[in-house]
This record gives sequence, C-alpha cells and structure tokens, in this order.
Amino acid sequence: MEIEVLGVGCPKCARMYEAVVNAVELAGLEAQVRKVYDLDEIMRRGVVAFPALVVDGEIRSVGKLLEPEAIARLLKPRADSGG
Repeated sequence: MEIEVLGVGCPKCARMYEAVVNAVELAGLEAQVRKVYDLDEIMRRGVVAFPALVVDGEIRSVGKLLEPEAIARLLKPRADSGG
C-alpha cells in the first residue's frame, strides 16, 4: 500500500503525516507513507485544499486534518460495489 500526504509543508500537513503514520501502525498495515509537497504535482492531481490523503493513487480526503482512527478506516480496502 502506498499512502501520500499532499500539502504545502504547513503545520497542519505535518500533523496529518504523523496521524497517517500512527494510523498505519494502529491498523497493523504494511505501507509506504510519503509527503508530497511539490505544488506542481499536487495541482496536476486536482487538489486545491490541504492536507489531502491519497491511498494507492486514489484521493480519499481533502482539506481535513483527520484523527488516526478515521484514517485507519479510510485505509481499509473499499468493498466491491458490483453485483
């Protein structure tokens, strides 16, 4: 699993990164967590509010500082909606 925290390096973005690291531990997951502070890269993804959480290339949250428990829920695989 690859998790990215998109931001501009502000304190809120730094807290989100730490919360993501804690959430990965809380959920017992194997994941790479990285910060993405390159504004050009962020804008190419269409993100305009910070911090943003991206899980395996999918934007899961934008503009909110989430608690580790909430992040852990977002890290769970999405159920297949087909049927």
